[in-house]
Amino acid sequence: MLDEIKKDAGVRMSKSVQALKQEFTKIRTGRAHTSLLDHITVEYYGSQVPLNQVSNVGVEDSRTLTVTPWEKDMVAPIEKAIMGSDLGLNPASAGTVIRVPLPPLTEERRKDMIRVVRQEAEGGRIAVRNIRRDAISDVKDLLKEKMIGEDEEHRAEDDIQAITDKYVGEIDQVLAEKESELMEI
Repeated sequence: MLDEIKKDAGVRMSKSVQALKQEFTKIRTGRAHTSLLDHITVEYYGSQVPLNQVSNVGVEDSRTLTVTPWEKDMVAPIEKAIMGSDLGLNPASAGTVIRVPLPPLTEERRKDMIRVVRQEAEGGRIAVRNIRRDAISDVKDLLKEKMIGEDEEHRAEDDIQAITDKYVGEIDQVLAEKESELMEI
């Protein structure tokens, strides 16, 4: 029973770290990366569809993304969706290919991005600590039901804390990598 609680906590904490990494891919550094446009949706025959389902997104060079719609009629709606996004990008179409140049980041913008990254990381740490709280609560419930003894409870709490420390360390490592990536020129 205790092993299941620990395993579940570890799996959930791992998912929290993965979710944080996924969020970090959306935060723009100076380099072009196709995942920058992942969250953009386009009006396609009356419904909102992710950009990568109506076009091919690629990297032309380190500062330019290319978007090639599968239908010629989709060029204008895709351009409009990219301009309307919160990324501050200005796409330029050349026939059926849309080029999205990424402007260089200013020092002030980099610092803003680092602030955002740190907030995201703190959100990840909070999620991991909430999972720890839930797991310890489950262990205490087992103790109340007399299914485990106090020694087992203390050992389980120490193990859960060790798992928590491991994943908080992972979050700190991911944060440090993202900060150094953002400060690169």
